[in-house]
Amino acid sequence: MTPETLTLPYLNADLSISERVADLLARMTLEERVGQMLQLDARDDLEDHVLRRLVGSILHTSPERIVQASQLTAQTRLRIPLLVGEDCVHGHSFWPGATIYPTQLGMAASWNAPLVEKVARATAVEVAATGIHWTFSPVLCIARDLRWGRVNETFGEDPFLLGELASAMVKGYQGEGLEDPTAILATAKHFAGYSETQGGRDASEADISRRKLRSWFLPPFERVAREGCRSFMLGYQTMDGVPISTNDWLLSDVLRGEWGYTGTLITDWDNVGRMVWEQHVHPDITHAAAAAVTAGNDMIMTTPTFFEGALDAVQNGLLTEGAFDAAVERILTLKFELGLFENPRIPLDELDGLVGTAEHAELNLEVARRSLVLLENDGVLPLAPAATVRVAVVGPLADDAQTQLGDWAGGSGQAGWLDGQPREMITTVLDGLREIAPWDVVHARGADILTLEPDPSGATWPDGQPRPPVVRACAPDDAQIAEAVAAATSADVVVAVVGDTFGLFGEGRSTATLELIGGQNALLDALVETGTPVVVVLLASKPLVLPASVQRAAAVMWVANPGMQGGRAIAELLTGAIEPTGRLPISFARHAGQQPTYYNQIRGQHGDRYADLTQSPAWAFGEGRSYTSVSYSALELSQSELSIEDTITGHVTVTNTGARPTVETVQVYVRDAVTSVSWADKELKAYQQVSLEPGESLRVALELPVEECTLVNATGTRVVEPGKFELLVGPSSRNEVLLTAEFTVA
Repeated sequence: MTPETLTLPYLNADLSISERVADLLARMTLEERVGQMLQLDARDDLEDHVLRRLVGSILHTSPERIVQASQLTAQTRLRIPLLVGEDCVHGHSFWPGATIYPTQLGMAASWNAPLVEKVARATAVEVAATGIHWTFSPVLCIARDLRWGRVNETFGEDPFLLGELASAMVKGYQGEGLEDPTAILATAKHFAGYSETQGGRDASEADISRRKLRSWFLPPFERVAREGCRSFMLGYQTMDGVPISTNDWLLSDVLRGEWGYTGTLITDWDNVGRMVWEQHVHPDITHAAAAAVTAGNDMIMTTPTFFEGALDAVQNGLLTEGAFDAAVERILTLKFELGLFENPRIPLDELDGLVGTAEHAELNLEVARRSLVLLENDGVLPLAPAATVRVAVVGPLADDAQTQLGDWAGGSGQAGWLDGQPREMITTVLDGLREIAPWDVVHARGADILTLEPDPSGATWPDGQPRPPVVRACAPDDAQIAEAVAAATSADVVVAVVGDTFGLFGEGRSTATLELIGGQNALLDALVETGTPVVVVLLASKPLVLPASVQRAAAVMWVANPGMQGGRAIAELLTGAIEPTGRLPISFARHAGQQPTYYNQIRGQHGDRYADLTQSPAWAFGEGRSYTSVSYSALELSQSELSIEDTITGHVTVTNTGARPTVETVQVYVRDAVTSVSWADKELKAYQQVSLEPGESLRVALELPVEECTLVNATGTRVVEPGKFELLVGPSSRNEVLLTAEFTVA
């Protein structure tokens, strides 16, 4: 820099951020302002991005490209540092050797917000050290159709649990403030209603009324907005015919108006371009760019021609030159808050002790342990040393290290510079049992799942992005099944690891069925027929439907995609080294035709079942077994006549009636007896986790402000309506296991 530039006010760290932003903005040309609103893919022409389009941000960056981008930025007139973003959604997803945790849905099974906050804090330390400032996480979408390909990225089906965990994750990412060099920007996504798809199809029209949005979809976003989440990502879909990126009611009236949100809005991948080539609501990029700017978008992700379109919109009178100022101010403010003008945070030369550390691996193991959900157990688990000599570990996922990590990880295909995470960092189920089981462990694959073929419609979408490949299910292989049956016949117990794999989850990868595909059902049928006890380990991105033969299995557990330490945690659970404490954050269907199966259904329909099938889920929200038994009794409220200003207080007795210790998740639901509008039958409002030794009984205190017992009335206003209510307390959302206490709100 010249001596003159060193004295420019925007480079003076002694001035306030608002003063520095105002000075820099006044010096910027129209082209520089438009460029600041662009976030482009670093895998493309990086020199063109930085030097011609003057981008404000890049994403999908390899380590080398971060350094190259910083060097290119030094050649620009004002040398405004870049914001570097990445999808670090359950760990530093695309950095070789980083710590990859269970997926968000897996973490949700822990029902443990402090633990989730620790994961986000550890992730932020790794991400910040590698020169990345911004994670596109957490996902606040509510998973209500299990066919949707992105269920694994959510915290499940319940808005309250989702809000608790998302809030914790935002706090972990952003730490004590962005000035902390280990803090990264959190992103609440996808605002809003993106998951309410038609037929489970990704990014299809979301047919949601404004009242329904306010009832369930918006509250988690409102919570993190008010708590300081610094960026929101906008969903792909249209709602009531309007793309979210130009939905003035949602962005202006609600988010920036009612909630007073001052953070940064970023589109999802090519949202602006999609309004032209996919949704056909604008004739060209000029009109789409004008609409996006007018609606209040700040950062435009991966629509390169936004640069030309926005300039053309000014030239043609669709936008004024000042139309970009508010967005650019918000973007520059983030850069100054992060301290990037003084320290652009390029990757540190020495990452040992920061990335993929032993400390983070131990945290990873802890969250993996808490994420495992035991669904069924006839008593065979934990495996008794005296009754076990040989264990047959079978199934296509028993030793599949990269699938175990799930989507948004090294092998999931979104990062061309990384084929997978280092194998030596990953413990599969087979690895875990071989390491800690005191028995003979034999292995047989037993089945294949799928092959991937090019989409016959072409290799790319109209915007040049690759189309997902088409899944072809593999046929059952007689030789593979025979090998697995032989292993099972000679064993004392079978651990069958089945589920889904790449191609069956992710963006644009929704499924029409929920059943296991490939040779997996035939494999399970054959294993059960051997008579050897079969433990089914469902390693799956989301709830799947298991074949009827599994009703005769000895045990069933769901382990989501449990991350690098998942195999060790599963082996510990099987052998009884740890207790099963995970609880379902989402309900399991018996059949895909039951969709939706979430627990907080709206009351009112003809009957309570299908003519040919029950409506009850196979396993319900909140369920999960222990190696012990826990009873609930003596639910009492200290007061049953309450006003809106009061707090519901009471107690319930929880007793460990078995022989092993456990951590019990005490769940508290509320039912509003008579409502002015149709409403959910019951809603989770609180929960506590208590540790219980064998034979121990605890009197658990319950507190819930009456003001939390709300609904959204016909005018769209959230209120507490006077009348009778029920407080429901127990181990899951199923009515038959819940204790009930009535109270009245005057």
